Amino acid sequence: MALILFTSFLVLLFLGVPVAIAIALASMVILMQEGVPLMLVAQRMFSGIDNFSLIAVPLFILAGDIMARGRISERLVEFADALLGFLRGGLSVVAVMAGMFFAAISGSGAASTAAIGSSLVPELKRKGYCETSSASLIAASGTIGVVIPPSVPMILYAVMAQESVSRLFLNGFIPGVMMGLVLIVIAVRQAYQRDYPPGSPFSVANITRTFYRAIWGLLTPFIILGGIFSGYFTPSEAAVIAVNYSLIASLFIYRDMGLKDIYRIMRRSIMTTGVIMFIIATSSVMSWVLANWNIPSMIAQSVLEISTNPYVLLLLITLLILATGIFMETASALIILTPVLLPLVKILDICLVHFGLIMVMGLAIGMITPPVAINLYVASSITGLPIERISGSVIPFLLGLLLVLFTVVYLPLFVPVIF
Repeated sequence: MALILFTSFLVLLFLGVPVAIAIALASMVILMQEGVPLMLVAQRMFSGIDNFSLIAVPLFILAGDIMARGRISERLVEFADALLGFLRGGLSVVAVMAGMFFAAISGSGAASTAAIGSSLVPELKRKGYCETSSASLIAASGTIGVVIPPSVPMILYAVMAQESVSRLFLNGFIPGVMMGLVLIVIAVRQAYQRDYPPGSPFSVANITRTFYRAIWGLLTPFIILGGIFSGYFTPSEAAVIAVNYSLIASLFIYRDMGLKDIYRIMRRSIMTTGVIMFIIATSSVMSWVLANWNIPSMIAQSVLEISTNPYVLLLLITLLILATGIFMETASALIILTPVLLPLVKILDICLVHFGLIMVMGLAIGMITPPVAINLYVASSITGLPIERISGSVIPFLLGLLLVLFTVVYLPLFVPVIF
């Protein structure tokens, strides 16, 4: 059954069938072979998205799109430039810092890449920075968008693994900051190698001025995450607050949007949400097939026959996640892998929050690994550079992010960490 299911799914993907439809058709092959009524498909699709926690997904997507299209992202870039732009190659550092700021607002890697890239690319060109390296750095910085909370993939994982969204959010900060620091180190090293010009002189007055201009954007993560961790509201309620806050900031404070702009942004967010929710719905059918025929447990037992060493098995799991991220979009890969790998993770007695971080980080790295590298495509569209050139320049940043990932994978085995 497992062979038929996964073979059917891979063949459909190879033929170019959309992921959600490929998941549904592969599951239906098994159901028809076993004589199960296909009415089950509709029932499982409905029950798969009938979860209150999922309301946070479209709302965080909408909030991120509103902030990416408005002046909030520009103000964050200005503030980051005032803080660190005086360093040699300071604009590269600013790109990473701004990506980290925006990650704490949007929850989306592509949104972070688009927002920061649109603001910084013209200035990077003007100051003589290498275009391909700058584009790849902005794309790599966008991966932090799904690691630092709020994070849409973390919400999806929490729903599927029946884990706490708040615990995942709380533990996403340190890995996200580690990713940012590694990218900054690589960017500064490249700046000295290529003799990039020093940035603007350090100015307390400029920091103060840009801070006040960016204050509404900087307050967003404190309001959203502070409310969640203090218990004032749930992650789903926080998503509603994020949307309302971003609308108020864009319409009435910065006044950089009109009702027509909001309509276009909402259309785009609805389309993105529709794709994600359809994948969740069809993957619920596959999850039922997997559970009904005990396929995840059999896979877990087969893997345990290879080795029972947790270090080796964590390596195999991480490599599988990375390989899947190369060929599949983040949400799709997470929804498919989670029910397959959870039984094995539970047998190994790995903390589900720790595993969730590994899953999200591994798939986030897939955003800069072709052929399915959404952040590279976004950077390519902003800069006008071919994807092939950007892909070559992203390798140093990719290696740095892999170093952080394996640190997160193995460090808890040596140092007791409470997730």
